[in-house]
Amino acid sequence: MKKPLLIDTHAHINFNVFKKDGDKVIKRALDENIWVINVGAQYSTSKRAVEYAGKYKEGVYAMVGLHPSHVYKKTKKEDEWEKGEEREFEEFDVDKYIKLLENPKSIAVGEIGLDYYDNISEEEKDKQKQIFIEQIELAQQMNKPISLHCRKAYDDLIELLTMFNSGCAHCPHSCSPELRGIVHCFMGRWSQAEKLMEMGFYISFNGLITYARDYNKVIEKMPLDKIVLETDAPYLTPEPHREKRNEPIYVKYVAEKIAEIKKVSFKKVAEQTTKNARELLEI
Repeated sequence: MKKPLLIDTHAHINFNVFKKDGDKVIKRALDENIWVINVGAQYSTSKRAVEYAGKYKEGVYAMVGLHPSHVYKKTKKEDEWEKGEEREFEEFDVDKYIKLLENPKSIAVGEIGLDYYDNISEEEKDKQKQIFIEQIELAQQMNKPISLHCRKAYDDLIELLTMFNSGCAHCPHSCSPELRGIVHCFMGRWSQAEKLMEMGFYISFNGLITYARDYNKVIEKMPLDKIVLETDAPYLTPEPHREKRNEPIYVKYVAEKIAEIKKVSFKKVAEQTTKNARELLEI
C-alpha cells in the first residue's frame, strides 16, 4: 500500500554537507513518497537548488533567495547554521535571481526575512530590512509566494508584512498587497502566529517540536489547514535521530508529533499539510 504523500517544504540538500550523497538522500525521500523543496540561502545555493530540481520530473522543487545573514559583512563560525557552507557577504543582484525564478521548478522566493540572533547593530538590521523588502517586491513581480526566515525579530517582521498587506500606506516602495507564503521554522508566540495567519501565511514546523514542548500550545490552537511540514535538513534533526544529520525522510516524525499534539490521525495530518503546500506552491 502506497504511503500518504508528505512534503518537506524546507530542506537544504543543496548545501555542501550533502555534496557527496545529495541525490541518494533525495531518492530515499522519493521512495517513501516524500517530496523535497530545496531552499537557497544565497545565489550559489539557490542555483544549486534549481539544478537539483531539474534532475527530477516530479517531487523535487526549488526556492531561491538571499538569507538575511548574508546581506552584511560579518564573520560567523563555520559550524553555525550552514555546515560546510561559508557565511559570505553577497550584494543582492535582482537580475540573477529573476533568471533563477524563470525556471518552472522555482516555486518561491526564500528563504528571506530577518535574523537578529547574533546581537547585530541597528545598521545591520536596517540592511536586512532593505534587502527583505527588495525580495518581497521581487516575489510580487514574479507572482511567487515567499518563505520567511525569522529569529528574534517577529515584531519587526509582522510590521513590515503589515505595511505591504495594507497597501504600503507608510512604505516608500511601489508594491501591491496580497502577500502569501510560509513562515519557516516558527518559533514565535501564539499572538504572533495569529497575526501571520490572518495575513494569509502558513506556519511551518520541524524537528524542534519533537523534543521541545514550547510549541505544543501553539500547535494545539492552530488550524490544521494553516500548517505545513519541514525538516530544515541538515539541521534540527527530530527524535529519535537527533544525533544524526537531518534529511527529508525524517519529516514523517514531524507529522507524527503534530498528530499526537492535535489528537488526530497521521493520515489526516499528511493529507491536510500536503494539500496546504500544494495549493500554496502550485505543485
